[in-house]
Parts: sequence; structure tokens; C-alpha cells
Amino acid sequence: MTGLAEVRAAARLLDGVAERTPVQLSRALGHVAGADVWLKCENLQRAGSFKIRGAYVRMSRLSPQERARGVVAASAGNHAQGVALAARMLGIDAVVYMPVDAALPKIAATRDYGARVELVGRTVDEALVHACEHAERTGAVLVHPFDHEDVVAGQGTVALEIVEQVPDVATVVVPLGGGGLAAGIVAALAEARPDVRVIGVQAARAAAYPASLQAHHPIPAPELRTMADGIAVGVPGTVPFEVLDRHHLEVRTVSEEDISRAVLLVAERAKLLVEPSGAVAVATIMATPGAWDGPVVALLSGGNIDPQVLLHVVRHGLASAGRFLQVRVRIDDKPGSLAALLRDLAATGGNVMHVSHVRTGSDLAFDQVTIQTQVETKGPEHCAQVLQHLRAAGYQVQPD
Repeated sequence: MTGLAEVRAAARLLDGVAERTPVQLSRALGHVAGADVWLKCENLQRAGSFKIRGAYVRMSRLSPQERARGVVAASAGNHAQGVALAARMLGIDAVVYMPVDAALPKIAATRDYGARVELVGRTVDEALVHACEHAERTGAVLVHPFDHEDVVAGQGTVALEIVEQVPDVATVVVPLGGGGLAAGIVAALAEARPDVRVIGVQAARAAAYPASLQAHHPIPAPELRTMADGIAVGVPGTVPFEVLDRHHLEVRTVSEEDISRAVLLVAERAKLLVEPSGAVAVATIMATPGAWDGPVVALLSGGNIDPQVLLHVVRHGLASAGRFLQVRVRIDDKPGSLAALLRDLAATGGNVMHVSHVRTGSDLAFDQVTIQTQVETKGPEHCAQVLQHLRAAGYQVQPD
């Protein structure tokens, strides 16, 4: 089983290869947590995530004969880029199977690093089946995204940096998908700093670990429907699961609303771009305020996000944070009524983003119309003020 010695050996292999990513104190999160919170910025790692660590360690230990046969991998994007970059650095041919709806920037980056990309299946698990078939057919070495001792050891090097950068760290919060990153960190800290509490975080709509750890064997997730595609893994890996089960990892889950708010907060307050899976550690801190033993280190595991997805996530986060107000107002269907409503909204300081008319409905009189409008506000308190102002002005108002 992977331990501190294996993680330290992996760190020596990664010297000069992986970046020693910075940590950044977040006062905004510290206010929420009731303790100092540091962000470990693996979103600033080479290829945009921690994955280069495990991929390079695994591939650097291949024999000359194995290297000559090439490698194959399956990934939604971050492992793909890590494998492609490591393969280029080591002079190895790489083929990467990715889900058909993988983010376009991740596909493009993987190709730019020199790998051949094959788009198959709807999930990483389906892509992995094709990668395994490719390995059997061609003799290429499968570089699994999380289920190998070398990969786990490589990911665990993050923990060695954390304890040096935040020596008094009390809690480390880690995104959890297949388990390679969490297992590496747990394996290292169990020996180097057994006093540090490690918490794994999964998206609630892609959470295989809670039931698996309770049963002490891997159990498939009941669903995989989350914006956090980087941790949307159907079944825990055997190798990381043994580590995490043995050390009784604490696992929490976060909602899609929690995740989108976290992406928004990190962008606004920390000035960092992270993908949804990279923000789940922040999301669980925000979801459970005042309940943290500090200092806390929240791992930002990746920053590779499609701009279109970012746009959607930011809008979702703004709505979840009360910065968008969806409201329906019933007015008389006559000239000037809509203009009057818009003037009243402007008087509240709300910025009207969208307006639509609904002229049919069983509750509408023949001379009435419902206006559906989206208003940009300054937060929940401002939303309440906007609604109060409209009702005081005599409007029939119903929030969506």
C-alpha cells in the first residue's frame, strides 16, 4: 500500500517537472469558516491541474519496451492533458479516449500536447472501457487516471508541499472522484502529519464514496449528473479505495448550487479561475460555515474550464447567491404599463436583464398580461427590497 516513502520517491521524480504551486490566504473564506483558510492552487499547475503529478510518475517508471508500445488513457480532460504532456516530455506516443461531450478547450489542449484523441461514450467510465480495449488490442500501457500505486503516490506529493507551506495546517479539504488525489494525500499525511484531518468532497449528484466506505467495498454511484465533470466517476478505484477505507476518510457532498457559488467566490474574491470539480472543497466550506478547525487548506484541483461552461456556471452562481431575481408581475395590458413597471424597477437600483410577456393563463383576465423579468441585484437583501418596493407600488408580484 502506498505510504510516505513512496510519495517522497515520487516527489524526487517530479523535481523540475511539476510546479510547486502556491498557497493563497482567503480572507473571504476565513470569515465563513471561522478559521484561516488557505487555497492550494493546483489550478496553476502545468496543464492546469494536479494530474501531471501522477501521470508523469507512472509513465517515467515504464521500461524501454513499454515506452515503445505507447500509452493509452481515458479522461474527461485533466488526466488527458496530464498524460499528453508527460508523454511529450518522455518521448512516448499517447492515445487518449475522452467522452464525446468533453469540454472543447480540454480536447484541444490534449491534442496540442501531442496526444491522439478519440471521442467515445458519455462518461469517463465508458471512455475507460474503450481505453482498456485499446490496450489489449495494441499492447499500449494503460495509464489509469487514479487506480494505480504510482499515480496515487504522484498525487500525494501535493501533501508534502502543503505541510511545508502551511506548517500548522489542521484540516485539508480535497476534491474526490476516483480517489487518487485523496488517497495520495491521506497516505502521506497519515505518517508525516497524523494530526491533520482530511476531508474528501464529492458532488452530491456523482457520489460513489459515501455508500462505498460504509459498505467497505466499491459501490457504483447511483447517478452521474453534475457540472463537476472532473470528479464524476462512477466507481471508486480499487487502489485508492483501500487507502481511504483503511484510514476512514470523512466524505461530504455538495450540491450544484454550492459548486456554482464556490466557482463565483473564487473568481471574485481570490481572482482565480477554477473548474467546478476544482471548487468543491471551497463549496463545502461555504455550505458549513463556522464549523472548521483551522488553519484549513482547500485544494483547488484544476482550472480547465470551457468558457461556455464558465458562463453558465457564473450565471447559476449569481442566481444561487441572490444576485439575479426572477420575478413575475401582473399588469394591465395597455400602452404604457410595461414602461411604468420598468421605471419602478429602475428606481430600486435593479438592472433589468430580460423581459418576456405571457398573455395566456387561466388566472389572467382578458385585459391583463404577466411580465416575466430577470433583474440583476446586489444580493439577497436587495432582492427583498425590490419585491417590497413593487408590492408597495400596487403590483401583483410573484417570485419565480
